Amino acid sequence: MILQTAIPYDVAASRPLPGVAPLDPAQWLIVDDAYAGQMTERARLLAERRADVLWLDPRAQAAASELLSLVLGALPEGFLQDERGVLCPDGRRVQPDASDPLGTLGALVQEDVCLLMKEGTEHVLRGALLCFPASWTLREKAGRPLRAIHGPVEPYDEDIARRVQRLFDGVRVGRPLWRFNALSYENPALYQPRSEAAPRLPPAPADAPYLRSERQSVLRLPVTGAVVFSIHTFVLRRDAVSG
Repeated sequence: MILQTAIPYDVAASRPLPGVAPLDPAQWLIVDDAYAGQMTERARLLAERRADVLWLDPRAQAAASELLSLVLGALPEGFLQDERGVLCPDGRRVQPDASDPLGTLGALVQEDVCLLMKEGTEHVLRGALLCFPASWTLREKAGRPLRAIHGPVEPYDEDIARRVQRLFDGVRVGRPLWRFNALSYENPALYQPRSEAAPRLPPAPADAPYLRSERQSVLRLPVTGAVVFSIHTFVLRRDAVSG
């Protein structure tokens, strides 16, 4: 099991959907006590299931490259960069690969990332690194607009769809936003894909042994204008959660 021992926000502080708040850009990327375990799992998934966890439309290649440059310039304390590449907090050395920007991100940070580009009236998913899906699959969401991506989600109704689209339209360069969710889980596994066609499972009881929370951030890339939706996944034992 790969578990954190703490979470840096109060999961009891619920907000009305979509529940966003301003985010200090310096707090965008996080390294926590599950870094080594999560990075080992990410490496395994990229080696064994790359087509399931990484997809990049050629139209988003420039945005993916810009995102990699942004991340390299925003790596938090614990990373060291020099002419030999990036020394990570777990002692691995990663050489950034310009031809594989999302794969490089998968070797550096705990966050999953989705790249969305405005096409017509909606933002469309044009690339993603998704090692830790929670009941969805990248294959089914690739190339789809926001409304279709969230179609199976309850209570993602027309009002929320409009508010989320306004959020993606309005997020400004250098002024990212964030939100979180928090759900009870019986299974602590990080990789939990689920097809839209699969029967929906009843939610785990509130006293289930694990809490899974996604810290979701939304930011705009300054050059390409693409929107990045990043996800930092926390999984904790229920008795480790305060609040």
